[in-house]
Order: sequence, then structure tokens, then C-alpha cells
Amino acid sequence: MSEATSPKDDTQPALDAPTSTAITPVRRGNGLAVLALFLGAAGVAAGGWGLWQMRSLQAHDQQQLAQLEDARGQTQALAQREQGLAARLAELPLAEELEARRRLLAQLQGDQQHLSQRLESVLGASRQDWRLAEAEHLLRLASLRLSALQDINSAKALVQGADDILRDQDDPAAFAAREQLAKSLVALRSLAALDRTGLFLQLGALRAQAAQLSALAPMFASTGEQLGLAAEGDGSSLWAQWWEKISRYIRIDFNADQNIRPLLAGQGLTQVRLALTLALEQAQWAALNGQPEVYQQALKQARSVLESHFNQDNPDSQALLARLDELNSQPVAVEMPDLTPALSAVQAYLQQRQAPAKAAQQPTSNELEEASP
Repeated sequence: MSEATSPKDDTQPALDAPTSTAITPVRRGNGLAVLALFLGAAGVAAGGWGLWQMRSLQAHDQQQLAQLEDARGQTQALAQREQGLAARLAELPLAEELEARRRLLAQLQGDQQHLSQRLESVLGASRQDWRLAEAEHLLRLASLRLSALQDINSAKALVQGADDILRDQDDPAAFAAREQLAKSLVALRSLAALDRTGLFLQLGALRAQAAQLSALAPMFASTGEQLGLAAEGDGSSLWAQWWEKISRYIRIDFNADQNIRPLLAGQGLTQVRLALTLALEQAQWAALNGQPEVYQQALKQARSVLESHFNQDNPDSQALLARLDELNSQPVAVEMPDLTPALSAVQAYLQQRQAPAKAAQQPTSNELEEASP
């Protein structure tokens, strides 16, 4: 058996020998494949990097081209602006022409300033002349108000306005005119105030009150003294009742110390009211027209009618008499001052101011001869 097994052992190394020889080429082929794969990967990486570099260069070139286009556009714009500036410079005048224009402008400015000064002087003088003419007109209005309407308050305001205008002139030559105006103002302020409209309205109110005025019938109070005229037994006959009624209106007094007047009624009372109303109307007319004599006479007539035909114990009659006495003391006319001296002084001042201006406007005879050919 040992011999039988020995051949097997001899053949085993022989079988193992070719196997080792076959494994060695396979390992070498794997190394080459890995090397080829590594070289391929390196080539792909090198190709990718080269492609990335190429694209980067293309992007850079495009950016440079865009910058170049922008620079070219700016260059063209600058060229156009340069052409425009050159055209404008070509249109500008020369230095000699600019100097001539500057001198002309300076001359025009001087002439304009001179004309404006002359215009201001002329307008200033015109304003002063207008104000002085206004003062003269105010004095004329004040004189008219005094003579026609005897309106003292309006006249004082108008004269004060004229004096204010002369004061604003600040001219010593206006001293005489202002002196006359001051005298006129003192004369106007010393006058008593007239209220003709108020008098007219108050008299109208008295007319309305007089139209409603009526005499009161005297009423006698019973003192308990009655005549014993009642029939015996009854005490209340018709005769007693009738006597009681008429005893209120009729009374016999043998010791009377007052003037007994008959009572007015019907047409007589209407006529007396009409006479009183006409007297008050006449007083109204006199108050408006400044007639003191007629005014006093009309109020006296109204008082006489009131005292003669109406009971003075009547409260309405007493109030009407008191109002007539108050109105009788009211003035309806005063002596108005004369404003002619003040007006003449203002006119003289105006002529004095206008004399130099008129003399300056009229050329002299020498200037006329020089102006004639």
C-alpha cells in the first residue's frame, strides 16, 4: 500500500506545477487593466479640465468683447458730444462781438435805471398832487354838508381828513393852510350836537301817542250819603237805583275850587286830536329844516291844545306834557362856521406847489431858439 500511495504522491506535484503558472498571467492582466483604467480616468480628468478651461476662456473672451462694445459706444457718444460742442463753439460769437454786446448791455442797464428813477419821481409827485386835490375836495364836501344839511359830525370828519393829508406832506409851506384848518376844527367842535333825525322820530312817536289820547270821565266815589228817596217800606225803588247810577257822573259841589271843563266826545275829541297832531307835524318839519322859531311855536301850540282840552290829571296827558317840555329845550339849528378861509388857504398852497412844476414844463425862449432850425 505504501507503494501504491507513493505514485499518487509523485503525481501531485506534477499537477500543482501548471496551476501556478496559470495564475501568474492572470495577475499580470489585472494590473494592466487597473493601469489602463487609471490612465483612462486621468485622460478623462485631463479632458474635463481642458474643456472647463476652454469654456472659461470663451466666457472671458465674451466679457472682453462686451466691454469692448461698451467702450466703443462710449467712444462714439464722446465723439458725438465733441461734435456738438464744436458746433456750439462755432456758433458762439467772437471775443470782439461779446465785448460789444457787454458794453451795450451795460448801457441799457444804465438807461433803464435812469428811466426808473424818473418814473418814481414823476409818480411820487403825482401821488402827492392827487392827495392834495383830495384834501381840497374834502373841504368842499364839508362846506356843502354844513350849508345844505348842517351835518356837524360829517363836516368835522371831512375837515380832519383834509388836515391829515396836509400833515402827511410834511411841508413847512402848508403851515398857513393847516392853521386855517385847525381854526375850522375848533369852531366845529365847539358847536352843540344836533340830532334832527332823533327829534323827528321822537315827535312822530308823540303823534302816535296823541292819536290815542282820550279824556277820562271823572268818577265819584260814594261816601255813603244817599238821599232818602226810597219809598216807604221797600227801600229799593226804581228811582233810587236810577239816582245811584247817575250820581257817579253828576255831582253838585258848591265849594269847588277847580276849573271844571266839559268832557270831549265824538267829533269834538277827533278835532282836538287832529289839531294836536298837526302841531306836532309842524314841529317835525321845523326840526328837519332847522327853523327854531317855527319849532318853538308848534310845540307851544301843542302844549296849549293839550292843556285846554285834556284832563291834566290823566297820566297819559302828564307824560305827553313832560316830553313836550324836554323836546322844547332841544336845539334844532346852530350858526355854522364858515369854511371858506380854510378852503382858500388850501387852494393857495396847491397853487404854490404847482408853480415850479409848470415853470419847469414850459421851455424858455432860448431853448426854443436853439431848437428851431
